[in-house]
Amino acid sequence: MRQLKQSCLAGLVLSGAVLTASVLPAAEPSAGELRSQHEAIAAKAISFLLNKGRASDGSYSSFSGPGVTSLVTTALLRNGVSPSDPRIAESLAYIRERIQPDGGIYQTGSLYRNYETCLAVLCFTEVNRDGKYDETLKHADAFLKGIQWDESEGKEESDLGYGGAGYGKHKRPDLSNTTFLIEALKSTGNGADSEAMQRALAFVSRCQNLESEHNTTAFATKNPDGGFYYTAAAGGSSQAGTTDSGGLRSYASMTYAGLKSMIYAGVGPEDQRVKAAYTWIGKNYDLASNPGMGSSGLYYYYHTFAKALDAMRVEQVEDEAGAKHNWRAELIRELAKRQQPDGSWLNENDRWLEGDPNLVTGYALLALSYCKPK
Repeated sequence: MRQLKQSCLAGLVLSGAVLTASVLPAAEPSAGELRSQHEAIAAKAISFLLNKGRASDGSYSSFSGPGVTSLVTTALLRNGVSPSDPRIAESLAYIRERIQPDGGIYQTGSLYRNYETCLAVLCFTEVNRDGKYDETLKHADAFLKGIQWDESEGKEESDLGYGGAGYGKHKRPDLSNTTFLIEALKSTGNGADSEAMQRALAFVSRCQNLESEHNTTAFATKNPDGGFYYTAAAGGSSQAGTTDSGGLRSYASMTYAGLKSMIYAGVGPEDQRVKAAYTWIGKNYDLASNPGMGSSGLYYYYHTFAKALDAMRVEQVEDEAGAKHNWRAELIRELAKRQQPDGSWLNENDRWLEGDPNLVTGYALLALSYCKPK
């Protein structure tokens, strides 16, 4: 009997040890381990894109236009693939074939001229070390400014769409299109004080749930949480829906996009708009989902998350409970966990084309380029 009691006691002690070990937080990886993991998942993604995702003409998912090709090529270049690689050269040639007489870079008849041109601008900027694309970028810059909502389009500053960019088919701007416009303007050398950049900033500020001198829209007071939503134009819209009070719900992908856009447009860290957005981020910090949207647009979210926090020059994000997060390390680990055996990523929620492994892998690889361990 005594032996039985001792055996049971030992079993309980052992079970307790196992239980205790199971609830302990995972050890933080060393810089070397993190670097190795980053390099490994990036290498697998590069191999997938170059060897499986790429079509014989150098394009990626051409059914959706040239935008995915530009995004993927930019991601490959930012992760160390040489511009002289013949496969990159073919992709660049494919994009060049979409240069239009009006300076835009898009598929003929496309409804996504802003997106496609902005993505091509970011791609050509990556390889413009010898000035080869100076003229192309100059004309593309003029094209993008020409389709921005401003006085030349008959829009007054009081119009809630003023300064933004959008889809032609909707005839109203949105924050997603505008954040790519701001990034393209920055890459072509437009300073924060340029007229086009300041017009775009005016639109971005109106898409924030924050009442200020920059935002006097009716939505600003209905859900004043500091986050961002899709658009204030044409009656306002949020992909995350509305609040009981009629406000537009903030969600993460647009909040990070809005924060990044403000920083690129010269808004400093002490500005109330940046502070409010960063506070929202701390309250809603998560990498298991796109906060406010669940799995919808998850990889778009990852890439705006990485770009925005890199632009903020922060190494850690403090959440609402006071825990500090090494966002680069956590994003690397999250992407490693989600990577497919062939090196790609795939969102089972295919909203916004995220069922396309080329697009999603491009987003993930872009995000990784901002997460390189120091």
